[in-house]
Amino acid sequence: MDGPQGAAVSAEDFGLKGPRGWAFRGVGFTAEPGSLIALEGPSGSGRTCLLLALTGRMRATEGRASVGRLRLPKQLAAVRRVSGLGPVPGVTDLDPALTVGEHLRERALLERRFGGSLRDLLRPRAERTAEARLRVDTALTAAGLDMETLPKGRRTAVRDLERLEALRLSVALALIGRPRLLGVDDTDLKLSDTERAEAWGLLRSLAQSGTTVVAVCSEAPEGAVVVSTAPRTTDSDTGTDPGGAREADATDDNDKETADALAEAGRA
Repeated sequence: MDGPQGAAVSAEDFGLKGPRGWAFRGVGFTAEPGSLIALEGPSGSGRTCLLLALTGRMRATEGRASVGRLRLPKQLAAVRRVSGLGPVPGVTDLDPALTVGEHLRERALLERRFGGSLRDLLRPRAERTAEARLRVDTALTAAGLDMETLPKGRRTAVRDLERLEALRLSVALALIGRPRLLGVDDTDLKLSDTERAEAWGLLRSLAQSGTTVVAVCSEAPEGAVVVSTAPRTTDSDTGTDPGGAREADATDDNDKETADALAEAGRA
């Protein structure tokens, strides 16, 4: 099966204002197809909101962005169809009670039901089943998740996964949909130096294979397209922050906007 063709991503004066102020503002960058884009900044600086806006899960209120030929914020639904989300707390949480195999089967069924064309649905059942199995196996290989290394293989409960294994599973679930753009939140959170290097190695390999990757982090890896969400210096003449809300306000706004994004992602 051919790999996905990554989408070029760009933004100009991109911003999102929530009920408590600006979650992020003035974001501008350009990334080629197959890039690894790192959204770098402290917690509460609007990184997750920016990730969700770029993948079509939140509507920006200022400026514009593009994913391939699609424009944001006008074409949110179209961008969602060509993008996928790996781990994003509050939006794509894994169910700790389900097994790895159950998560994979559920995602494959959803993709087969809602991600294909009417012509695909009319194909013989055996053919559709084989296609779904191929998608899952291809996604697992790309995510580097080896079922044989898990305590109970596919019957391993999510609650028993190590953090890096859970990240790989979340990425694999997103890859089943063969997205052109993949979003990953909190890439380097609570990982050891070795695990962090493995996580970035995974995302870099996906980008090199063609999928454009946008990842939230506190410290960007070498070679990534870095987009900073760190609060800007306050304008001493006006007493305002041209970069958006203060960090404390941005933290509160992130909580509210992420909750809104969960409802939007569920409808999508």
